[in-house]
Amino acid sequence: MSPAADATAAPSAPVILYDTTLRDGTQGENVTLSLADKLRIARMLDEYGMPYIEGGWPGSNPKDIEFFRAARTIQWRTAKLAAFGSTRHRANTAATDPNLQELVRAETPVVTIFGKSWLLHVTEVLGATPAENLDMVADSVAFIVAHGRELVYDAEHFFDGYAADPAYALATLRAARDAGARTLVLCDTNGGTLTGRLLEVLAATRAALDGDPGGAPVTWGIHTHNDAELAVANAIAATQAGVRHVQATINGYGERCGNANMVSILANLALKTDLALVPAGGGDLTRLTELSRSVAEIANLAPNDWQPYVGRSAFAHKGGVHGAAVAKVERSYQHVDPGAVGNTGRLVVSELGGRANTKLRAEQLGHQLEGVDPRELSALIKQLEHDGLSFEGAEASFELLIRRRQAGYTAPFKILDYTCLVEQRGGRELLAEATVKVEVDGEVLHTAAEGNGPVNALDAALRKALGAFYPVLDAVHLYDYKVRILDSDAATGARTRVTIESADGSREWSTMGSDTNIIAASAIALADSLEYAIWKSGAELRRRDERHFTTMNPGR
Repeated sequence: MSPAADATAAPSAPVILYDTTLRDGTQGENVTLSLADKLRIARMLDEYGMPYIEGGWPGSNPKDIEFFRAARTIQWRTAKLAAFGSTRHRANTAATDPNLQELVRAETPVVTIFGKSWLLHVTEVLGATPAENLDMVADSVAFIVAHGRELVYDAEHFFDGYAADPAYALATLRAARDAGARTLVLCDTNGGTLTGRLLEVLAATRAALDGDPGGAPVTWGIHTHNDAELAVANAIAATQAGVRHVQATINGYGERCGNANMVSILANLALKTDLALVPAGGGDLTRLTELSRSVAEIANLAPNDWQPYVGRSAFAHKGGVHGAAVAKVERSYQHVDPGAVGNTGRLVVSELGGRANTKLRAEQLGHQLEGVDPRELSALIKQLEHDGLSFEGAEASFELLIRRRQAGYTAPFKILDYTCLVEQRGGRELLAEATVKVEVDGEVLHTAAEGNGPVNALDAALRKALGAFYPVLDAVHLYDYKVRILDSDAATGARTRVTIESADGSREWSTMGSDTNIIAASAIALADSLEYAIWKSGAELRRRDERHFTTMNPGR
């Protein structure tokens, strides 16, 4: 091995992170980003400190051409933008190939080109000869390098290609290196390589190329997919074996089972290894949870609650033994401090938790359980969950459960009765109507409302009745409604659980109800949602003060 090549693999060399969310990530099913979305995410990655951002494939679609045009007007703080594309078509020269021309026109400081390493793809997909493919790799790399760009070469299907014909797979890398590529990325494109085998191939490949007399030194890279649930593990193992360029996507978005998850790679390398990183220290890890969830929000995808490090459940403790231990020593059931990655620990209230879970979760939500026995409350929760409720996803209902057991509690309203009617006649549109009778401070109101369904009509009728007493409810809106069948064997007679997500512009909360009747379950969840809004806004206290003032000053 030459001294220069050996230096590039020195342990002191930093691991460079290369984000490909905007290109490879968008190949994931249900991942669709507009031009504005891509620019927002790119700015976020740049602000985080990402050194490389792959913006897209300008030769494949107009949106990516527009992205790179817009990107030229932005002052990037830390990131080098990379345009992605393929080697030239076998029937073209490099100078006349439309794909390569678009890569140059993108005017990015970095260009990433992928080429075929697997003879199966060379002969049966491209329809080229092995020699033609080597020429395509060399010509394409040389063309881009001649235009002054930093060239990253992605050896597509490298591990499958090496398994089929090691000598040919290595020849493709030599063709790219000798034409001017200084970063060679080994891609596990099908995502099926086990970690041990990946390290064997990596070692043999580096020994072969780094040992070439007169061969230019290169930085070795890795690009892994998650089809065998090993993308992150393979990427981390590769860095510990000397790889210093890692490609990944935020939240692991990507085709099929996804790519290596950049969020997990960042956290693992920064918190669990002594490797130097770019961005330095892995960036501000306390922003990692925010970054993960913001990208999910922009992509209009629900964040993965079970995602390592940043998921809502990543540091949630449900079992009673776990909860009791965490109450005494927080790190007893946590591999890192959740605050280190911007997340928080939670004790989940459920039938599996004990009184420690219940007490501590109540305290986290601001309740000291004055006058409430944690043992009795825990036993009640176990019984209610046996009856179909679930406080894991409805913490507002949990808070109300505590409040209703405290001394001096008075309900801000009481639903006396309600009806819901749904009819369709003569082929006309479905009509839903609800009537509600509620009592507030001894006064009874009877209202009716229509809606596009029975739950919507019931919600509208409740708001109409309560709005005169609690105007704060005008700001409350329900933004999600979920129904789960709890005992499917009972078919249409099954018990259902309804969960409602609500917001008022300053806070969000979840409530639930359970019953064999879906309307009854919905009414319970709706009532909890509105009571929670009244309580948290202070509207109930203001109303009591007004009543007291009126009583003391009857002439006013």
